[in-house]
Amino acid sequence: MVPYGLIFAETGGAFTEEGGVYVWTKMAFGRVVAAITSLFTWVTQPVWVGGAMAFVAVETWSEYVGHVEAGSLSDYLFKLVFIWITVTSAIVSLKHGKWLPSLGAILKVAFLTFFLIVTMVYGLQHGFNGLELGFFSPTLAGFLGVTPLLLFSFLGFESGNSAAGEMKNPAKDVPISVARSSMIAAASYLLPILAILLVVPLDQITGIGGLFGAVATVYTVFGPAAEVMLAISAVVFCFVLVSQGAAWMIISDRMQAMAAADGSFFGGFFGRFHPKLGTPIRVNTLSGAVATLFMLAAMQLSGTSSALFGVVLAIAISTFLLSYLLAIPAAVRLRSKYPLADRPFKVPVSDTGFRILGAICFVWILIGSWVAIFPGTLEVLFGLEYDFEATWGVSQFTFEAFALGTLGCILALGLVGYARGKKVRDAVAPVSATAELIND
Repeated sequence: MVPYGLIFAETGGAFTEEGGVYVWTKMAFGRVVAAITSLFTWVTQPVWVGGAMAFVAVETWSEYVGHVEAGSLSDYLFKLVFIWITVTSAIVSLKHGKWLPSLGAILKVAFLTFFLIVTMVYGLQHGFNGLELGFFSPTLAGFLGVTPLLLFSFLGFESGNSAAGEMKNPAKDVPISVARSSMIAAASYLLPILAILLVVPLDQITGIGGLFGAVATVYTVFGPAAEVMLAISAVVFCFVLVSQGAAWMIISDRMQAMAAADGSFFGGFFGRFHPKLGTPIRVNTLSGAVATLFMLAAMQLSGTSSALFGVVLAIAISTFLLSYLLAIPAAVRLRSKYPLADRPFKVPVSDTGFRILGAICFVWILIGSWVAIFPGTLEVLFGLEYDFEATWGVSQFTFEAFALGTLGCILALGLVGYARGKKVRDAVAPVSATAELIND
């Protein structure tokens, strides 16, 4: 996390053109590599919103607010409404709609802080789980299992550059934002995990219900009001999911629109920004369509909600991490390719030291990408036991067919989109660092 934060704090402060990772990768390796990078970065968000966040939201709502029968019409409608509220929030301009992600971030921190305080009260009344030091000892199996999820959780803070046009001083704001976001994210993930371990029996912790299982446990301190408190917390949690999805979609959609305007995605059609809202409505709508299709596809998988969430999360992680296998080398190359660029923040190491930082990040991301796409293969290679169906809730064939099929569809979309962009590429300057916005 530290090498990654340093690399992108320097890169984001030095290269502040709107378009973020797309622009950086294009400057480093050319338009083709940039098109692939932006595609994988962008598509992660609709996959994540439609295939994971929507499932978590309906599961939480059904458990603590009002029952929603799995696979029923109400289940489909809930997920569709969730997806398109998220998309609509991204369509509204940042000038008028930034209150949603801002309010969501405030509520997230408030909810987690409240949860930690109540956990302390509960622990003082009922005692905490005894966690011996040996419990935290790292193992190879644990390392392989958590690497993709940790990387997914702690990457992406440089994405604000995609909306640099909305910043007053991106050269100053981006490095500070990367540092601040990294620290907040670390606290937001690690402290609740510790709280869950302290109050929930280890054999009862599940991936999809671990947080609210712990919330339900500690809220017993409220007595008869516990049920109402749980319902309120569940509603807040669902709102936070919408706001986070909208925040990421705002950023990734702008980047993909910049790529389209530059001729890297379907001939510039998706590169048009609304003249009044200033948002890429066509890409926003495409994101909603992709999220909807992915939700419908995920609903056809057999398995529990927890299993479906795990499979879709792995796919979202894989697309996100694959983009960094190109973005990290691009950031490293920019330092040596443009040594005279003004860098408000510069990592105090030589170019060789900077490359070493990049290599550390690259190896981590390579491992995470492989484990996300082909779980269980490295465990077998190292002689570790791995029960695929017990871990994922679906067969290995089903998982790989869904994962590789998704990646294949994404690559096909990218190839067709790039081919259709030839006329636009011929019309723009081949070495342009930033795309021209095509206004309606």
